[in-house]
Amino acid sequence: MGVSRRVDCPRGVPPWPDVLSRLSAEGLSVEMRMIDGQLAFPDEQPPEHWQELRVSLGGWMVTVRRDGSAVELISWADPPAEMQRAVSVLERALTG
Repeated sequence: MGVSRRVDCPRGVPPWPDVLSRLSAEGLSVEMRMIDGQLAFPDEQPPEHWQELRVSLGGWMVTVRRDGSAVELISWADPPAEMQRAVSVLERALTG
């Protein structure tokens, strides 16, 4: 069972390098796993108009699915408190 959360990005979905910078400032490591359904290198950057990313966020797998000026964050587990915190940090990084 997974948990899904919709995040509205009032200024649009920020560029992925900006998101990475914000996550790094919060002490979270992020590794890319998939970009738009294709396997990716851990340090690979998605194209500007990506639709779906799978990332390892602090050791947990999270899907980030773009939906216009919003994203859906999906964690594929019953998230422990540490994962919930990591996803909250990702949400703040996306909303700037």
